[in-house]
Amino acid sequence: MDIKQFLFAAVLFTIIGQIVHTAGAIATMDYYSDSSYYNVWSVFMMPSAGPPPALFYILSLAFGLISAFIYVYAYSVLKKSIPGKGFMKKGISYGALLFLVGTFPGSLMMLLLINLPIMLIIGWTIEGFIVSLAGCVVIAKLVE
Repeated sequence: MDIKQFLFAAVLFTIIGQIVHTAGAIATMDYYSDSSYYNVWSVFMMPSAGPPPALFYILSLAFGLISAFIYVYAYSVLKKSIPGKGFMKKGISYGALLFLVGTFPGSLMMLLLINLPIMLIIGWTIEGFIVSLAGCVVIAKLVE
């Protein structure tokens, strides 16, 4: 695989994730600003009441990019075994697989472990589904 395609796919996946998660954060802002949940948020996200500091966004981008590199690499290894013809069907199949083995089980575990509103976790799960499908279509297109 061409390294430029690899990097471009990872960067685009990261951008898609940031856009979707930012839109989701805006839509669910009431949960983030509810003082009864302040002790749940990490020191990176909310060292004090108010919006997250710049470091949180930098770390979000870095962690998103690292995850995207992993997803692009895994697609390049698995692409011949992913069902579907054409980048759209392959990307949706791969995105559904990522969602079903990563995001969805993680969301179920989060319900058991973290004291957060169910609707917030459902929102995060929906965001993960959108990012997985859209991001993996991009990966499939660029890593044909």
